[in-house]
Amino acid sequence: MAWLIGRAAAMSDPEGARRKALEKLQALAELDDPESLVVPILIDAILLVESYRGTRHPMPFVDELSGSVDALLREMTIVEKSRLWAAE
Repeated sequence: MAWLIGRAAAMSDPEGARRKALEKLQALAELDDPESLVVPILIDAILLVESYRGTRHPMPFVDELSGSVDALLREMTIVEKSRLWAAE
């Protein structure tokens, strides 16, 4: 994979690494079923965050991933509650 960012690049320039990843992810719209690829990654991210929550030794990017996962879960909870209230 020529676009692979690598640990050194991610650690020295996290914003640049994010931009590079985002550029690559823009091609998702061209895939036949992008959800089948993205959803398992989201599930893994959620499980990773939960498995490292409260650990003593911080891991690079896990704190930011935790914030992203928590924001996603908050939004999903809002949608679920909105559906329940609309059904009543």
